[in-house]
Amino acid sequence: MKHRNILFAFLVLVATAAGAQVSVRLQAPQQAEVGARIRVSYVVNTTDVEDFDVGDFDGFRVLYGPSTSSSSSFSMVNGKTTKSSSMTFTYTVVPSTEGKLKVPSATVKVDGKSYQSGTATIDVLPASDNSQAQSHQNSQQGSGSQADRPRTSGGNIGPKDLFITVTANKKKIFEQEAVLLTYKLYTLVNVQQIAGDMPQLDGFHVQEIDQKAQMSLKYERYEGRNYGTAVWRQYVLFPQKVGKLKVPSISFDAQVEQTNTSMDPFDIFFGGGSLTQVVRKTIATPALEIEVQPLPTPKPASFSGAVGKFTLTGSLTPTELNANDAATLRLIVSGQGNMKLMQAPKVSFPSDFEIYDPKETDKTSQTSTGARGNKIFDYVVVPRHGGKYSVPPVEFSYFDPEKGTYTTLHTDSFHVSVAKSKGRTAVVTQEQEELKVLNDDIRYIKKRHLKLRNDADHFFGSGRYWAVYAGMTAVFLLLLALFYRRAKENANVSKLRGRKAGKAAGKRLRAAARLMKAHDSKNFFEEVMNALLGYAADKLNLPLAELNKENVSQRLSERGVGSDLVSGFVGVLEECEFARFAPGDSDATMEKIFASASEIINKLDAAIKKS
Repeated sequence: MKHRNILFAFLVLVATAAGAQVSVRLQAPQQAEVGARIRVSYVVNTTDVEDFDVGDFDGFRVLYGPSTSSSSSFSMVNGKTTKSSSMTFTYTVVPSTEGKLKVPSATVKVDGKSYQSGTATIDVLPASDNSQAQSHQNSQQGSGSQADRPRTSGGNIGPKDLFITVTANKKKIFEQEAVLLTYKLYTLVNVQQIAGDMPQLDGFHVQEIDQKAQMSLKYERYEGRNYGTAVWRQYVLFPQKVGKLKVPSISFDAQVEQTNTSMDPFDIFFGGGSLTQVVRKTIATPALEIEVQPLPTPKPASFSGAVGKFTLTGSLTPTELNANDAATLRLIVSGQGNMKLMQAPKVSFPSDFEIYDPKETDKTSQTSTGARGNKIFDYVVVPRHGGKYSVPPVEFSYFDPEKGTYTTLHTDSFHVSVAKSKGRTAVVTQEQEELKVLNDDIRYIKKRHLKLRNDADHFFGSGRYWAVYAGMTAVFLLLLALFYRRAKENANVSKLRGRKAGKAAGKRLRAAARLMKAHDSKNFFEEVMNALLGYAADKLNLPLAELNKENVSQRLSERGVGSDLVSGFVGVLEECEFARFAPGDSDATMEKIFASASEIINKLDAAIKKS
């Protein structure tokens, strides 16, 4: 039976391997530099490769290759057998010319069939001033290129090695027009971390664009050098006043990996140090000035501050209802611009309608051109009398900064038929908010007999009032005395430690019980010793420097504890010290010592309280 199971597992493994689809995957960096070493790898998802062939590396100088490596893994989970294997062919090449260079495809033969990989394009930048140092760095570190790994700084980090630029997509804008501010990192060194936030800007409403994707470096040629670059922060600014507004300089704190030149090589060899260290570097961005123009005049009467490009739609539901029932006029403003700052359009309802403040629903997302999406305004109205009513078209005006003109949008007019009320209160849906409307707006004067009350029957100033006042004062004074006593007791640190000694020891013993259950004898004995010594230190107010068996024994005797209990306490400590290094059945020893420690702490606590 055993041989059958082995044969079955082997057949499943063979069938799994045979049914796998052969693939050839090309791995190459996206960017490189002229003269810098890079690695190009072809990964085949099987080790049964019979032949391997690759095209010409035009524009590259092949240093060596292909070097081959293989890997395989086998696993069986819940009776299911899986096997995976791969073979990698790696070339080390050097780009000889700049531009877009094509990496050739490779062809492999497996079980008599040919399989081909895809191709890749590498953006090759010209060699920069730091290319020699970088080439040496790449030769030391193996795979990768300058586009993948900035160098480790070996000396002082200069202003041209690490800096952040700030750019605005527009320098001259209108009031309330969105302007995109981009902070971009340029580095020649290995940056571990950068921290810094946009300060409060005078005259701007600031909205940060969420950088959800993890920051990754992309290399860019700047002033004759190839820098690793990344967009660090982006903000959308909405100017709230006109004139020349300044974006001040911002300081970022960076942590940079730097070569530790002062380290002794012998210390490094024997594990006493590191070749690199992390240093802090402050990066200050330049200030920026933006000119803000006022919006043209005259402004349309329906203009409420919207700047951008928008559309407007509207609807009224229901169109037939009873008096004192509620209806909702919904206006939807769609587009992009300063949508989070815009105000609700004004609507002219009939005078017979009771109007509630509009409810705003923001369904926008922040983009580089401002907020984009929809903003919904719901106006809840209640007609008081029957009849046919009309709501005139709603006007909404906005300023288009690209055209430099105002645009006015109109909805259609809205018509509603209201039946006479049948003495019911208003019926309002949950979305229209909770409204309670009376049958009549104004109550008539009541003519029936009214029951009057004597002014002397008031509670304030009466005997009952003063009795309640005195009782509450007495309770307050009693609570104040109790709190004062508790605060005075807590101020006595030694007394507080002694009162909580048993509770702290119990907490440590519970931790020891969990270690005993996990068969962790080493940590168990240490935790029991900590429970015993910690109890003694807290109960006897002993500092850690004086915490030893002799001092504990003497102080316990001074507190009136009997010699048998003192000897038992010291005996449990000695058993713990011995059991940590003694061979034998550790589980049985742990159970015995745990019981002894719990018993001796309980007895000591009772004896000290009694004395």
